[in-house]
Amino acid sequence: MTHTYPFPEPVIIDAEVFTELPAALRRTGQPSYWAEKNRRGAPADSFLEGPSFDTDGNLWFVDIPFGRVFRADPAGEISQIAEYDGQPNGLKIHRDGRIFLADYQNGIMLLDPATGAVTKALGDADTESFKGCNDLHFGRDGALYFTDQGQTGLQDPTGRVWKWQPETGALTCLIDKVPSPNGLVLDLAEHVLFLAVTRANAVWRLPMSPSGRVNKAGLFIQFSGGRAGPDGLALTSDGGVVVCQTGMGLVWVHDVLGRPIAVVRSPRGLGSTNCAFGGPEGRTLFITESDSGSILKAEFPESLGIGGAPMFSGAL
Repeated sequence: MTHTYPFPEPVIIDAEVFTELPAALRRTGQPSYWAEKNRRGAPADSFLEGPSFDTDGNLWFVDIPFGRVFRADPAGEISQIAEYDGQPNGLKIHRDGRIFLADYQNGIMLLDPATGAVTKALGDADTESFKGCNDLHFGRDGALYFTDQGQTGLQDPTGRVWKWQPETGALTCLIDKVPSPNGLVLDLAEHVLFLAVTRANAVWRLPMSPSGRVNKAGLFIQFSGGRAGPDGLALTSDGGVVVCQTGMGLVWVHDVLGRPIAVVRSPRGLGSTNCAFGGPEGRTLFITESDSGSILKAEFPESLGIGGAPMFSGAL
């Protein structure tokens, strides 16, 4: 029986390894509180997340269990820039060069790339502790959007998304009924916030009114299977949404209507946690693969016209 779909099947692209943590930077055999609680004690020599490019083409990323921040140069050489008492989960670079971290343990942190010093930028919401910050994204006006995931899920759908103006200190909760909010990205017009909802295995669409409120939040993409769900997101130059489906080893590329046009397969593990566009003209997708402690890269055929959207931060 022949099936006819309303759109072409997505192009399958096999990623390759760009670089990986060398043995000297792996914490092999070293226990961590993160692994004890999240892996039931199973060892983890690293857990990579939060890729983001600076204006020199260096790729920055974090290691959650050991509170570390790394930088890979364009050739893939990795250097450790910082280590501190925390659990950094997301990283984004301000256009002025400041590096912001979403830290599960401490809130929103600030990294000085020159010295490696990490200081607290936002530790609470009017003295109320965050549940556990996960990922972050800059709007063009410098507003920082971040997810407050904690241990939320279908059993406790109280995860939150915040909007913070670092220059004025204004802090607004956009939504507080999410079962595990994770990666997030604004659309090209910055009228809609796309949100990965990991434990619901979905991506939500959050329209924002001129007053700044979220109205008519809805389901944008629904996934199935895997051991986790959508994690990091990115935006393509034509407004499509890229979704890292961690626990499946896949990264999906959708058009502006949410139709899948390409899927990237990992050559290593299933932990495709997050991604960022980089390389010449921002047309290469770089992916943190947490199971193997590596950074993958995927090149898209020119015929697909896939590239990264210009961002407030980074090299694009």
